[in-house]
Amino acid sequence: MRKINNSFIALPGLISIIVLAAIFGASAQVVLPVEIKDAQLRALQKQYNDDLKTLGVDVLSIPTEYSFYLSRRLDLDEQQQKRADQRSIRFDRYKGRTVLEITGNYYAAYSAEKMSPEQRAKATFDAIVLPILRVEVPRFQSNPDVQGYAFEVSHHILGKVMDVPIEHPENFVAVLPQEAAVRLIGAKDDNVRQAALLKSELYLNAQQVTIWLDGQGPQLAAQTRLADPDPATPVASPSVEVVRNNPATDDVTRQTREQATVAALGLPNANPLQPIRPPSTPRDISPQALASLRAANSAMVSALVKELDPQAHFVSYASPSFVAFRKGAYLELSMNTALKDAQGGSRYRLAALAFDDQIAHLIRPVLGYIKDDSQFDGIGFSTNIHVVGKSAATASSIAVEFFFPFPALRCYESYDCTGQQLVDAGTVLINGERAALGLQAAETTSGP
Repeated sequence: MRKINNSFIALPGLISIIVLAAIFGASAQVVLPVEIKDAQLRALQKQYNDDLKTLGVDVLSIPTEYSFYLSRRLDLDEQQQKRADQRSIRFDRYKGRTVLEITGNYYAAYSAEKMSPEQRAKATFDAIVLPILRVEVPRFQSNPDVQGYAFEVSHHILGKVMDVPIEHPENFVAVLPQEAAVRLIGAKDDNVRQAALLKSELYLNAQQVTIWLDGQGPQLAAQTRLADPDPATPVASPSVEVVRNNPATDDVTRQTREQATVAALGLPNANPLQPIRPPSTPRDISPQALASLRAANSAMVSALVKELDPQAHFVSYASPSFVAFRKGAYLELSMNTALKDAQGGSRYRLAALAFDDQIAHLIRPVLGYIKDDSQFDGIGFSTNIHVVGKSAATASSIAVEFFFPFPALRCYESYDCTGQQLVDAGTVLINGERAALGLQAAETTSGP
């Protein structure tokens, strides 16, 4: 009896200790207002200090597969991190917006051989960023002082140099405007959530990346790096390996870890050292399948060409057709673009002008004819650019192809994505060679 009574007497004290420990831990996650130099941000840090501490409690309660610490500094090894300052929740500014920023180190390591940059970014986004957004967005979404959310998270990469296993950190950055974060967390429709994600800015080691929620975006069009060795082409093997921050060299141990991680990520149960097929059925892009698409959509395509030709300037000798591109089926529309001599410049400038002056104005009218996005994967706009006013001796024709997947097109159609975001999510070919196209930069450059 005494033992039971003593337990009841001690229980409130134990609960108090647990609560105090949680509060103390949360305080240790929040940057002190006096440490912030900007007067306005310092005032916000002080005004919402209690809310930030509560957020710290929520963040600490999020379960993660591998160790995650909030941290002032990125790229610390775990032993250093345990002794380091973990205060990182703070207000900051990004491109003129006031954002709530969180920095941390995530001690998972991804195989550089088996995961593309986009896959690594998605893995960290799913494991760390998304769960934190779920607890912080409801708390701050109605706060006019919070215009967005920013994250800096370091994870690790496993690779080999001269057949020697090495491990090094890689930094992932995500910046989400308030509206995009609210839609991403609250929307039930995957297309709306994908559009919200496309409005965000995502970087891996300062290089912009795109994350597709269904894992079937353009970056996954090729199945393995060996299938497309061009480093400019973002490809990936769907095989996944995630291991703890301990670069073991024993093959049996590594395989066991890989199998456990593949199971944890919900991938098919297969040998992770062999390519694993994506969860959805690959698109049939055989000649017979493409011919069936042409037959099934002939009426739609005929109406599209007839009604949009005055503004599209379709090429008469190249009828719209369905083509295979990067393991997907695209409706390819061929047209001519005429630019004035004064608009000349580099091929990149001409490609940017063709997009802004012609292609961008066709996207919404073309999408109006397509009612079922599931039949094929997107639209390819292929144009021959002619500079009007150049002599025959100096004139040159530039062929530019824009291949855009449907999720990015629908995002642009609904005004949730910019033209640049659409271009980034697609593939641009100039005279048959893939190119990165910055619209504003290209249009302001007049040189060759």
